[in-house]
Amino acid sequence: MEDVRRAKGSGMATERSRPHMPAEYGIHPGAEGMLSWSWVRKKMAGSRNYWVATAGPNGRPHVAPVWGVWLDDAFFFSTDGSSRKALNLAANPRIAIHLESGDEVAIVEGEAEKVVEPSLLSAIDDAYHRKYRIRLAELGGAIHLAVRPRLVVAWLERDFPKTATRWTIKAA
Repeated sequence: MEDVRRAKGSGMATERSRPHMPAEYGIHPGAEGMLSWSWVRKKMAGSRNYWVATAGPNGRPHVAPVWGVWLDDAFFFSTDGSSRKALNLAANPRIAIHLESGDEVAIVEGEAEKVVEPSLLSAIDDAYHRKYRIRLAELGGAIHLAVRPRLVVAWLERDFPKTATRWTIKAA
């Protein structure tokens, strides 16, 4: 069962369905118990730490924890321009972001883009300050990146087969 709807205020359409997994995983076939997009928003906005996964030009994976903020249905984070993350993303912008928890899972896939628009940088700066009590200017040589989700998978470990939910996201 699919549920296509526009995420309120975000200018994007989300198509909700069950994740594609082997039958042995026991994923519940109907829509009952699927998580809501508002659940993803709440978890992504409320988490303190996130794991980001990138791959280098040679395909070697790299995973690292970062701080970040969720604004207008996108994930924003900063990293030094010479970090492994930044170098990997310059060669291959595809990225996955995972919440710190394995009990309440939200995995966001998308492509990272540098943020340069002053008004967006200001909004990110304000959000960082509210959340971490730090200003972007204090991050030295950092670059600021946006990840707009293209695929999100989420579930609650305690009820994985029933809550496993997938969103395919298309920009409006």
